[in-house]
Amino acid sequence: MTEPAALVERRDHVMLITLNRPEVRNAVNAALTRAVGEALDEADADPSVRAVVLTGAGDKAFCAGADLKAVARGEFTTEGLKPHWGFAGCVTHPISKPVIAAVNGFALGGGTEIALWADLVVAAETAAFGLPEVKRGIIAGAGGAFRLIQQLPAKVAMEILLTGDPVPAAEALRLGLVNRVVPQDQVVAAALELAGRVCANAPLSVQASKRIARGFSEEAAWARSAAEAELIMKSADAKEGPRAFAEKRAPVWEGR
Repeated sequence: MTEPAALVERRDHVMLITLNRPEVRNAVNAALTRAVGEALDEADADPSVRAVVLTGAGDKAFCAGADLKAVARGEFTTEGLKPHWGFAGCVTHPISKPVIAAVNGFALGGGTEIALWADLVVAAETAAFGLPEVKRGIIAGAGGAFRLIQQLPAKVAMEILLTGDPVPAAEALRLGLVNRVVPQDQVVAAALELAGRVCANAPLSVQASKRIARGFSEEAAWARSAAEAELIMKSADAKEGPRAFAEKRAPVWEGR
């Protein structure tokens, strides 16, 4: 039988969601998006769930972003997915329960965008973050292009965004992109411990505090992101980037 794209389990008042495509470094496809989106809907509706921990299967990657090979084959579709979920079932998901990303390995592209969406981040020493979309002829359209600059000093965020270069876990901690860095084999345990500290507090107070703190409007940013992505995805470079990745060669940019 085919393994589920995401695993969901309960640890007391915590829902633990594991991205479960380790053979492709937990790259996001439609099945993973659906599994995570449904789990988060369940978590938000269930009063016994007070926090969510999101991690990746295996010891190499948290999430490698979008499955570019599926994109190149034309298999990445949003048909049947709920519009409030967003990329990976989460980046536009308005969940009141606190979410902790347990980043167990590298988190590039969409993986970093998931971490930017999360309320707290515990990273393995082996983790790395970054938005390499500009190296593939596309853009960080799942919130990365504006959330990064909201969460980091502008000049630092712009360098990460425009170079596409990765940021090691230790540097991410120094910059404030993550809350703590731990040995790789302790990342989920550390995230669950942090979740337990959150769950010890009054759940309605925690949820109201999150809604207030995260209540700034992102409507204009999402509208601009969608408009820019629509233009970019029509370009020759947007087709060349995923194709070059799938063919394991350097892209040849045309600038059109």
